[in-house]
Parts: sequence; structure tokens; C-alpha cells
Amino acid sequence: MLRQHMNLRALSCAFLFLAATRVSAQDAFDCKITSGEYGWDLTSLKGEHTLSQERETPPTKFRDDVTFNLCEDLTRKDGVADRDQCEAGTRACLTQTNIKESENERITAVIPLARSSVEHEVLPAPNKGIRLTFSGPSYPDPVTSVQTPQSLKVDIFCKPGADEPEDPEFKSYDGKELRIEWNAPAGCGFGASDPEHPPPGKVPDTDKGKKESSVGSGLGWFFLLFLLALAAYFGLGAYYNYSTYGASGMDLIPHRDFWREVPYMLRDVVSHLCSAVRPRSTSSRGGYIAV
Repeated sequence: MLRQHMNLRALSCAFLFLAATRVSAQDAFDCKITSGEYGWDLTSLKGEHTLSQERETPPTKFRDDVTFNLCEDLTRKDGVADRDQCEAGTRACLTQTNIKESENERITAVIPLARSSVEHEVLPAPNKGIRLTFSGPSYPDPVTSVQTPQSLKVDIFCKPGADEPEDPEFKSYDGKELRIEWNAPAGCGFGASDPEHPPPGKVPDTDKGKKESSVGSGLGWFFLLFLLALAAYFGLGAYYNYSTYGASGMDLIPHRDFWREVPYMLRDVVSHLCSAVRPRSTSSRGGYIAV
């Protein structure tokens, strides 16, 4: 009995270890993405970046400072109290500071927005690029105190031909999702089969499938409208012949004489085409003329 208990305990520990290893592998993001035939190398955007925006709340104002690193976890800041910075393992941290004249600034909220787990989405034209969505832990809502999951959404737009990326832009924060937009050459995809030599400024043609589907749908609409028009022609024509002339049977067909001639006209057209394509037979008499 004791041996069986020990075996079960060993199996449980092994299972937990494998599960933790799998989760860790899934969460790790090294700024390299592959999606279909294309890939993105975002390592040129690595490093910590800090963006700020202010909100007027008279007689004070709030300053939102977000520090993020797409490729690595944030480093701990020396000289800053632990309660005034996010815990280890955070990739994006939002600090809200209350500012009032003649008084010291006061940090009112430290919100961990993102961990290392990320989802990506290819952005179509006109703003082609890649969208990263980092998930973070929950943080209590300042009004309702309800635990609200946090996230960071970064749209990296392709900027072909540029040597350096532009500065990222703090777009918005609604209490649960912080949005950043970034124009950079790294937002341009390259062939995933040759990631070491990406063509400069090559953008995945995510609209190719849309163009093909639009062509197919256009032909479908054409034939549908044609059939509807043909049905309306015969239906209205038959009703007109019935209500005007009291026709019945084959006499209901509008322009009946024309439709009777259609098979003969088609036969003449086919016969003419065949005679035009068929090579002319040459005389077998070799040019001699009977006298």
C-alpha cells in the first residue's frame, strides 16, 4: 500500500513538471513569429520603452506611464520601492501618478499589463503589419473593485525602406486594455523559408485570397443576375400574352417565333465556324487539266 502511494506521488510530480514545462514553453516569446508562408523578426524592437500621457482631473491631473519590452521581461529598477513597480516576469507595467501643484507626486496604481504569453494576428491592407496581444493578470477596477484581466495590444505597421523604427505611440487605455501603435520595418513580413535573408520591405499579400474570392463572387453574382433576368423575362412575357391575348400552352412563350429559330441559328453558326477552320482540300491531279 505504501509503495503504491509513493508511485502515485511520483507520477503526480512528473505530470506537474511536464505540465509546467509545457506552459513555460508556450508562454515564451522571443520576438520571432511564423504565420503561414511568412515570418516576422521583431528583435530590432527589443529593449525597454516608456510612453506617457496625461489626463486632466481638476484640481489635479494623472500621468500614465507604461514601460514595456516585447522580447524580454522588464528589469527591476534600482532605488524604486517594490510596491511602486511591477513584480518580476512582467513585460508591460503601467504606473498611474497623481500630480498636484505644490505637492509631491503620488503613485496611485501599479498595474501589470502583460506577461510573456502572446497571440499574434496579421494585419491586412491598408495598414499591413502584425498585431501582438499580450495577456496579463487581473487588477481590481478602481470604481467597482472587480478583478479585471489586463492586456497589452501592440500594432506594428510595416514601414518599408526605413532604416530605423519610429517612436511607438501610446493610443489609449480603457481600464483593461492598453493599445500601442508602432511604425517599423520589422512590421514587414518575409519568406518564412529563408528567415536569414528577408527581402527588404516585403509585405505579406494577405489580400490575395480576398482578391480571388472577390473575382469568384463577382462571376457568381453575374450569372445569378442573368438567370433572374431571364426568369423575369419569361414570366412577365407569359403573363402579358395570357392577359392580353388569352394565350395558353406554347403560345405563352414571349417572342415564340424567335426562340423557334434559335436552334437553327446556332446550327448555322457552328457550321460556318467548322467550314472556316477546316483546311481546304487540294486537287490530287497534280495541276494537270483534262483536255
